[in-house]
Order: sequence, then C-alpha cells, then structure tokens
Amino acid sequence: MEIEKQFIEITELIQKARYNALKSVNTELVNLYWDVGEYISRKVESAEWGMGVVNKLADYLKRTHPELKGFSAQNMWRMKQFHETYKDYPKLSTLLRELTWSSHLHILSKTKSIEEKEFYLRLAFKEKYSVRELERQINSGFYERYLLSNTKSLNVSTALTQIHPETLPVFKDTYILDFLDLPDHFSEKDLRKALIENLKHFILELGRDFTFIGEEYRLQVGNNDYFIDLLFFHRDLQCLVVFELKIDDFKPEYIGKINFYLEALDRDVRKPHENPSVGVILCKSKDDEVIEYAMSRNLSPAMVSEYQTKLIDKRILRQKLHELFQLSVDSLTED
Repeated sequence: MEIEKQFIEITELIQKARYNALKSVNTELVNLYWDVGEYISRKVESAEWGMGVVNKLADYLKRTHPELKGFSAQNMWRMKQFHETYKDYPKLSTLLRELTWSSHLHILSKTKSIEEKEFYLRLAFKEKYSVRELERQINSGFYERYLLSNTKSLNVSTALTQIHPETLPVFKDTYILDFLDLPDHFSEKDLRKALIENLKHFILELGRDFTFIGEEYRLQVGNNDYFIDLLFFHRDLQCLVVFELKIDDFKPEYIGKINFYLEALDRDVRKPHENPSVGVILCKSKDDEVIEYAMSRNLSPAMVSEYQTKLIDKRILRQKLHELFQLSVDSLTED
C-alpha cells in the first residue's frame, strides 16, 4: 500500500538519524580518549607522573564524578597506549574515529605490529564488523592467512586471473570453519548442511560481498539434473561463485566437474551484464604440486582452497610467514 511505503520512508529517516547520532557520539568518545591518553603520555614522559598518579586520578574521578564511566586506571593506561601506538601515523587519524572503543581494545591487545593493526582497522571499517565479529577474525589469524594467500601463489587457473584480475584479495587459500561443530567423521552432506545452518558465520569468513543464492542449486542440462553444493553471488566481482565441497584431498578429476558447472551457469543462468562465473573447490586438504598440474591447461576461472574445522594456532601461521619471507630473502641473495 502507498501509505505503508510512506511509513517505511519515515522509518528509514529515523534509523538514519539514530545511526548518525550514535556515530557522532562514538567519534567524540574516541577523540576524548585520545586526548586523555595524550595528556597522560606527556606527563609520564616528562617524569611528572607515574602509575601511582594515574591510580589517584582514577580514584578522584570516581569520588568526585561517579557518573563518569570508563575512567578506571586500567582503561586510562589503555588510552595512553592508544595515543602512543598511533601518534606517528596521522594517515590513520580519520579511520580511528570510525571504530568503537571496544574494537580498538581488541586490536591493541591482540595484535603485534602496526601493519597488523592497520589491517584490522581497515577491515573492520570496510566490513562494518561488530566487536564479536572483529574478535573472531583476529583469533582466526585472518591477517596471517591473508598474507600467506598473497605471499604464495594461490591455486588458481590462469583464466581466473585474466578474467578477474582483482580476485586475489577476495578468495583465501585456507578457510577457517571452526563454528561448524562437526563430528570427527562427516559426509559432504553434513558439511553442506552445517554451513547452511551457520550461514552468517560462513559469510563472515568469506566476506560480506558474498550473497547466498542457494544450496544444491539445480542445473538442467539435456535430460539430466545436476546440483551445485553452494551458489553465491559476489557483488564486487559481479559474478556467480560456485563452492564445490569435498571432504577429502583434492583430486584432478574435480576440475572437470567444476568446469561443467561453470559452463552451464554461464550459458543458462548468468545475466548479460554479469561477469563469467567463478568456481571454488573447497577441500579438506590439497597438494599444491598436484593442483598446479591439474590447473595448467584449465580454461575456466576456478581455484582450489582448503578448510580447517579448528582454529589454527597463530604461532604456526606466523612461523609459516617467517619461512616464506626467509625463502624470498634467500632467493634474492642467490640472484
């Protein structure tokens, strides 16, 4: 009805105003914490203040202004850390005001280098992560996995890099599916159903530009029906994305199946304005050399990734990064 459409428009105006108001409050709060951190940092650096003074300040504020929350001694030391961490990086100034203080606390406490901190700042802003979603990405070693995916060659066909040159930041070499709670032995059907039941978490792992279309998506070719495990659409790439699920190691014959699906999608489902479809074979494990052979003559935009059902220890991920870095250094030295 026309009147309900007008009501919806009013509701959107209200929601937009509330969002802007909350955003403004958050910006002012982060500005305040920055200023307090800068003040304390300056006093400590000049040796005027020590830990005891900050504790006394916290007690003073609690006694004289009990309505003020968030100014414990511990939190004010975090404000000092916040200022000292980013004071030499003015390019991040605007970005810092876009995140909540709770998000900043997770980034400050759970990351090491300024590069890692900047990565999560930009990721949280771009993806509009909640605090819980940001925490999960940090705990899953998303930064390390992203670097590993971009440091070594992804298992992709030449056609994928040619048709979608912007693909590399979109897909991952390893996906962490720790939210599935699968038994020790499970089938491909179990895996598919668990992903659907936890679709919000799966899309968080994939990236928010992925839009779910369907499970066991039916394709009719000739007199036969074929079913794609999971079908998505990627808004940025403007293409359909097939996820073919496997509970074992990658096998070369999987390439033929994904190519068939991509051909059928592009002929019968893809819209004229959309780009060619992309296929992802998601395996329990993979041998990079086998994939290289299998992909060398493949003409479809496809790739192979693996999944883990438990969080990978971040120390292991960092060790892998160190090893890859050392290999690149040794290669340059030999040249």
